[in-house]
Amino acid sequence: MHWLDPDYLPEVSGMFERFLINPHGDADGMMLTDGTEVHFPPHMSAELCAAIRAGEKTKVKVRGVRPRGGDLIAAVAIETADGKRIVDNGPPQGHDEKPHKHATKPKHEPMDAEGIVRRLLHGPKGEARGALLEDGRIIRVPAHEAERIAHLLSPGKTLAVRGEGLALTLGTVIEAREIGASTDDLHPIKPKKLKHEKHRDHDTESRVA
Repeated sequence: MHWLDPDYLPEVSGMFERFLINPHGDADGMMLTDGTEVHFPPHMSAELCAAIRAGEKTKVKVRGVRPRGGDLIAAVAIETADGKRIVDNGPPQGHDEKPHKHATKPKHEPMDAEGIVRRLLHGPKGEARGALLEDGRIIRVPAHEAERIAHLLSPGKTLAVRGEGLALTLGTVIEAREIGASTDDLHPIKPKKLKHEKHRDHDTESRVA
């Protein structure tokens, strides 16, 4: 949302608690101590992590928008306690470039986790994209499966996952491949259908009809 002028957006102030990370190891959000979830694009990760140290309790001011039906703020600008403002100026040169494309990629390892859900985590449009456990581990799930497994992502519920993960300075993140209410009751997460598969299914349904 780099086309929005942050000076014309509502401002929310709070104390930084921790960064939220995506499956690639980039920070793409933060939690404030009052429970507010802030989402920002991964291309802001390096600058924000340089301005705010992990574990540091510092005041931040966030200007952004609140997606309809989503319990989070999608940030356009974040200002630190010393007045430094990090603004979403869009992705790097070359629209498809990812912030981790040329960096040394952290090594993913098989991981599993079981714990109590502290909070549902979201994508920038307010869609469910995972959960933060009480022990601080971050679980990421694909958006297309979030609705089907929503009952497992509710705060206070026990959640178990198995997948590929990263243990980093910013925290531990696991991209779930299997999910359930316990490690004895795990079920595969369905892969997202490719466009040609969707068209094939539609054509089959049309012929049956």
